[in-house]
Amino acid sequence: MHKLTICRHPLVQDKLACLRDKKTSPQEFRRRMSELSSLMAYQVLGTLKTQIAKVSTPLQAASCQVLAQPVVFVAVLRAGIGLLEGLLHVAPEAKVGYIGLYRNEETLNPVRYYIRLPKGLNKSYVVLVDPMLATGGSAAEAVQILKSYGAKQISFLCLIAARAGVRRMAQAHPDVPVFTAGVDATLNRKGYIVPGLGDAGDRLFGTF
Repeated sequence: MHKLTICRHPLVQDKLACLRDKKTSPQEFRRRMSELSSLMAYQVLGTLKTQIAKVSTPLQAASCQVLAQPVVFVAVLRAGIGLLEGLLHVAPEAKVGYIGLYRNEETLNPVRYYIRLPKGLNKSYVVLVDPMLATGGSAAEAVQILKSYGAKQISFLCLIAARAGVRRMAQAHPDVPVFTAGVDATLNRKGYIVPGLGDAGDRLFGTF
């Protein structure tokens, strides 16, 4: 599948197993999701551009690599909020944006209801985050929104992806790499990933 990276690190897979477990409490779910997004941040940010800068150490000057472009994390509401804490722990200087989409339960198509994005997306490395990539409709729509606001370098980070969602993203936005901790084979009639982990937003906020 085009531009798909599966993070197979043992710590990532262990935390993903905890998120899948229906016995995991909302409090533990939030903590594990934050830890998982921190671990995956290193992979999704691995292609950031750097430049050489002179730094004065206590002994002498040193040539160091520093970031050469700003980072923007954009969460798809509401479940995407759960990934932000871990990402910002790794890249605290990053700006944050939000895209509100809900899925029409009959058509499964995304409907926009909120957009709040930082300026300068055209010069930033933008990471779109949503725990689940199911049908791919919401992710593809969110990427299209980002592009309409000028974003040129976009990656998509999720915890679990369905094969159908990965195919949809590859067709709609072949230039956008997808990073995930796991890929599941199927969707049920309601468009939920199976086996998945249930509704990520409900489990994150305890709204069962």
